[in-house]
Amino acid sequence: MSHATLYSFRRCPYAMRARMALRYAAVELEIVEVSLKAKPPQMLALSSKGTVPVLHVDGRVIDESLEIMAWALARHDPRDWRLSGNPGGQALTAALIEENDQVFKLHLNRYKYPERHPERPAQAYRSEGEVFLRRLEALLDTRPFLAATHPSLADVALMPFVRQFAHVDREWFAQAPYPRLQDWLRRWLESELFVAIMAK
Repeated sequence: MSHATLYSFRRCPYAMRARMALRYAAVELEIVEVSLKAKPPQMLALSSKGTVPVLHVDGRVIDESLEIMAWALARHDPRDWRLSGNPGGQALTAALIEENDQVFKLHLNRYKYPERHPERPAQAYRSEGEVFLRRLEALLDTRPFLAATHPSLADVALMPFVRQFAHVDREWFAQAPYPRLQDWLRRWLESELFVAIMAK
C-alpha cells in the first residue's frame, strides 16, 4: 500500500490541479496545508524549490503539478482524462497547457498584481490575457469541454487559472463576451470534484 503525502496550498492553482487529479485517480494521501510564510522543513528537505505542490510517495518526490497529474492518471484514469487513442486531443491538450503556463499565467500575474507592474494599467494586462480566453471560448463553441466531448486533462489543468483570472474582477468577467467559458467555469466550480478538493 502506497503512502502519499501532498504538500499543498489551498488557493494555489498549481496545487488545485494536482489535488483534482489525485482525488479523481482515487489516490489515498495525507494533505499538508502549507503556510507560505513558514514553509515546513520536511517539504524543503524534499524539494529545495520551496513551492507547492510537492508529492512524496514511496520514497519518490514529484514537485511539478503536471508531473503529479501524469503520475496520478497513469495509476487510474476511469474516464479517460488522458484521451487515449485521440492524438489530436492530446496534441491540443499539450498546446493549451503550454500556452496557459508560459503565456497566460504571465498576463494573469500582472493583471492580478498591477501594483507590481506599474508601467501599464491593469486593463492592458487583462486585454493580453483575453487573447487566451477568446481561444478557449472558440473551442467551447463546438463541444462542452476544451479538448473532447468529456472532461480531460486540458480542462483540469487550465480551470484553476481561468478561475483566478475571473476572480480578479468578477463583475467584469460576468458581463464579458465569453458565455461558453463562463458556463464551463461555473460547471467546474460547482462540480463535486472541485468542491471536495477546496474543502477546508
